[in-house]
Amino acid sequence: MAYSYKGSISFGLVYIPITLHNTIKDNSIGFNMIDKKTMSRVKYKKTCSDCDGREVKQEDIVKGYEYEEGKYVIFEDKDFEKIKSKKDRNITIEKFVDVSDVDPLYFDKPYYVVPTGAEKAYSVLLTAMEEENKAAIAKTVLGEKETLIMIRAKNGQMLLNTLFFEEEVQKNPSKEVKDSGNAQELKMAKAIIESMSGEFKPEEYKDEYIEKVKNAIERKIAGKEIVSPKEGKETKIIDLMEALKKSLTQVQRPKTNRNNKTKQSVKKAQ
Repeated sequence: MAYSYKGSISFGLVYIPITLHNTIKDNSIGFNMIDKKTMSRVKYKKTCSDCDGREVKQEDIVKGYEYEEGKYVIFEDKDFEKIKSKKDRNITIEKFVDVSDVDPLYFDKPYYVVPTGAEKAYSVLLTAMEEENKAAIAKTVLGEKETLIMIRAKNGQMLLNTLFFEEEVQKNPSKEVKDSGNAQELKMAKAIIESMSGEFKPEEYKDEYIEKVKNAIERKIAGKEIVSPKEGKETKIIDLMEALKKSLTQVQRPKTNRNNKTKQSVKKAQ
């Protein structure tokens, strides 16, 4: 598997050379942009704004910072490398925190951490973090951007998540909701939550929509129309308590003891 980053993790005086590997693969179906009149592919060309639309080759494109209108300073990859310190090139651990302290809101991209040397130091750090249920907070420069990082251990694996900085996270536009419902409504809502509670098992969840898209593609290829699934009409319920009661009644659990628990929850809530 190709790596996305090559460097090292450092904590104290210990350096562990590592590579980072993507944990996620893209399963999305690719669609091309087509001119519906000619059925030809639509392509995008990079052109020079002051060159009468002349196409610019990739090797002739450089990065420029506009410091005055129409005036630029050019930066090449070697310029960015020159300004990096040793700390910038490494993933330097700054502190250890409880794993639960990091709000998932800050999570960006996940990676597998693979040691390319100092395996003993890697194993010691991995085991210590997992036994103490601690995550490491670090910083490094990935490409041309300083990145906040969390390193954690789970099931004998070292995982790394890039994090958003606090200033990158926007404030929630939602207004404060003051009406939290009456005691009976809350009791009913909690009963629904209780009856639907269980362990998160990722293997139970599949991308069903992508299968529908694949089937629709096959129908199109075969010259058939796409048929919308038949669905019952939604029942609009204005009264919240009525909606909660009906929701709780509809909750079904796969095991008998859970069904009994659901019935008891309905009884208690009512």
